[in-house]
This record gives sequence, structure tokens and C-alpha cells, in this order.
Amino acid sequence: MSSSSAPSFPGSPRQAQLSFSDQPAWIVADEVVGGWALLIGGVEQSHVDLEDPTRLVHEYLRRMGNVLDAVRPAGEPLRIAHLGGGALTLVRYVQATRPGSEQLVVEIERELPGLVTAALPLPEGTDLVVVIGDAREELATRTDRRFDAIVLDVFSGEESPAHLATAAFYAEALAHLDADGLLLVNVGDDAGQRFLAAQVRELEEAAAGAGLPGVWALTDAQLLSRPADGNVVLLAGGALASPEVEEWRAAWLAAGPHPAAVLDPVETERAFGAGRPRT
Repeated sequence: MSSSSAPSFPGSPRQAQLSFSDQPAWIVADEVVGGWALLIGGVEQSHVDLEDPTRLVHEYLRRMGNVLDAVRPAGEPLRIAHLGGGALTLVRYVQATRPGSEQLVVEIERELPGLVTAALPLPEGTDLVVVIGDAREELATRTDRRFDAIVLDVFSGEESPAHLATAAFYAEALAHLDADGLLLVNVGDDAGQRFLAAQVRELEEAAAGAGLPGVWALTDAQLLSRPADGNVVLLAGGALASPEVEEWRAAWLAAGPHPAAVLDPVETERAFGAGRPRT
């Protein structure tokens, strides 16, 4: 699945009705920062810059991109699964920075991938398989498949899919990674951070059960002292046992977006774990 042509509808929106969520999806020109935005139910979900796919506007995606940049040598292809596709922004980034990567997207909204690729074609040469279905169910069918990285991007606070927000599912995902692989989880939550705290506990339980290092977290440093709606990227997997992890930490901090916080497992538990008072 690949293409390099420009959008066929410059300046005009394109729409589809999503059958799973029963929400309208639109792709529109972003008048503020340029590029194109995917809106679902009137809320921006993704941003794409076709001219520069390495430009990641959403902060949590920029942090994910920085993580992927550090954990493998520059340009080395990845085997990566994206659970939740959006506008395929991170797929485009991986293709641009690591040509030849084998990528899998599992998306529950049947109409979304077609809408996105018709309106915003993928870069030439993109090696992508798109599967329509539930992330947990589809991952479970790939019993012999292992990945360098798995990206989970389906969570939005208390409205998140409950069957994916468990230690059992995280354990299943971690089992699909190579020994030095990495699971990246985007958690969006409100100022109370109750859902985020629960996800830290669930992911920590899964990592401990698999004999893996504890959970790391990347976020806006202001969220640590001034509770607000925001996104936190959680990391787990064998890659975090690397002796280079502190060098990666320094690189992630330097790369931002700023103000940036990169928390090791002890700091993650202190910031978001069960003992933190909730507002």
C-alpha cells in the first residue's frame, strides 16, 4: 500500500461515516500550522504533513518518534505494529526515517484507512499491512509474529477500551516483542490522572510478570506539578534493560518537546503510581 501523489482535494474536506463509533470523520486543511488534520466527531485526532512526514505536530507523537529514533541505529528498518492507525502519521514517520520497515496497522474503524490513504497518500515504498479489527483479537492471531516495537494509541481516559487497559493485555503485547523490543503506550487523561495511574500499575504488573524492567514515562514536565489534561507516553520492554538507556534518556530530554520530562521506573511510580494523591 503506497503512493506519492498529492491530495486529490486541496482546500476541501473529505468525509466518511465511521461504523464502529458512529462518528463522522473529516480530513481538512490545517489553517493554523499547515498540513492536514483528521477530525473524528469534530475533535482533531491526527495531523499529517505530506511534504515533511518527519514533522510531528502532536507532542506525544513527537516523543514517540524520539524514542524510536534512539533505540535502534539511525536508518535501520523496524518491524513495528501500530494498534490504532489514525491518519497513519507515525507510519509515515517510520517510513521516512527508516525506509524498508515492515509495518502493521490494526484499526477498528473499517472506513478510516481508506479515507486516509485516498486523501493523504502514503510515501512511495511504504511496506504496510492494514488489518481491520480489534487490537487484542488481531494481535492474538499472530502467534508466530514478533516485533521490534508495538505502538498502542487508542486510549482516551475513562472512555478507553476496557479490555485493552489491563495487565493481561499488556502481557500479551509484550510477548509479541523481540527480547530487546519496546512497547509504547499513549495515554490521554484528564487532570485527575486516575486512568493514567491505573495504566502505570497494569503495565508495571505485566512487565514484572515477564521479568522485564519497570515502566518509563515521557511527558510535558508541567503535568508533574500542575495537573491538567494531557498525554503521557509509557514505555515497557526488554529494550529498557540496555546499558545505553541513560544515554537515550538524555537524548529524549534534549529532543523535547519542551518542557520535557523523562521518568525512570522509580520516578514514574512516584509521579503517577498508586500512592499519588488524586484531585
